[in-house]
Amino acid sequence: MPSNEQRREAAKRKLERQLVRRAQRARRRRITSISVTAVVVLVAAGGIWWAVAASGTSSSDAASSSNAPTTTSKPPITIPTALAPAPKRPTPLAATVNCTYTKDGDAAKPNNLPNGANISSQGTVSVTLKTNDGDIPLTLDRSLAPCAVNNFVSLSSQGYYDNTSCHRLSTQGLQMLQCGDPKGDGTGGPGYKFDDEVWPSLTYGRGYLAMANSGPNTNGSQFFLVYGDAQLQPNYTVFGTISEAGLKVIDDIAKAGDDGAFDSSAGGGHPNKKVTITKSQVAA
Repeated sequence: MPSNEQRREAAKRKLERQLVRRAQRARRRRITSISVTAVVVLVAAGGIWWAVAASGTSSSDAASSSNAPTTTSKPPITIPTALAPAPKRPTPLAATVNCTYTKDGDAAKPNNLPNGANISSQGTVSVTLKTNDGDIPLTLDRSLAPCAVNNFVSLSSQGYYDNTSCHRLSTQGLQMLQCGDPKGDGTGGPGYKFDDEVWPSLTYGRGYLAMANSGPNTNGSQFFLVYGDAQLQPNYTVFGTISEAGLKVIDDIAKAGDDGAFDSSAGGGHPNKKVTITKSQVAA
């Protein structure tokens, strides 16, 4: 008969064998579980690959598509049809005035300084801006701004405006087309400047022709054609009007919109429909 010590040793060995078998069973269960999981992952991955391949779009394309910025449309361009009342000075000028044209910087295109002595402030001058988009007839009014009219006629007669682009279009807020810079970027001028010819009650509207400037008394060669709304301070010399036929040409240009290249308060950008003045023709 085994002794107590022998029985304890036998029980101990039996317990050790049981623990080994339990550990082995647990290890087999883990291996089986890992294998099953791996199979499931492979099957799922295969399903995703098949779905993507069937759709014809790669995962990188899908990411690019989901991250692509959404395009916001610009507000519709609305152009008023009614002409603004014809501009008129509250107090008429003297029959003749003297204009001072002062040298200022380099000329964007060669030209001669206008004669500024004894310039008439009476009557009108007809000028046609012949463009690749159609003719824009203008009526320059000496009673509004004789120095600006004299300047425009002088530059037109010298061919300064010929084959130049209208570099700026604004369709919201201030609705105008700006021209008169041979450089085509808004920085060019004739190499001289002259004073503003404005008055406190001056307003702007559809059909007005006005001088562009870079501050008080810095008029040069650039001008703008107002075809719609223009809530401006009276800081820009109005020197004529645009015919209805000319406004139709500008309206078509405006409806094509701009590229939004300008960030100033006036906004706008280069016209989407390119505008070139082939000739500024003064009537005989």
